[in-house]
Amino acid sequence: MIEIRPAPAFEQFVRKEDLKVKEVSLMERVIRLEEELKALREIEKAHFEATEKRFEAMDKRFSLLQWFIGIGFSVLALLLTLFRFYPR
Repeated sequence: MIEIRPAPAFEQFVRKEDLKVKEVSLMERVIRLEEELKALREIEKAHFEATEKRFEAMDKRFSLLQWFIGIGFSVLALLLTLFRFYPR
């Protein structure tokens, strides 16, 4: 039987083309990965900003509550003092 072998130049060409295809495929995957990482960073940034806003709102609420408690205790102390020393 006659064996037909491709020319060595053709084999080398096919190998180079396979390497190019693999390189392009790898580059596309890297680009896709970078895009996904960028999207994740943006999502994380938005999440952290929302969390920061919630903490600021909670801080304002607790500050206001602290003032009300302080004023309430001051008024109670004043009333107790007045009733204790109020002449009968």
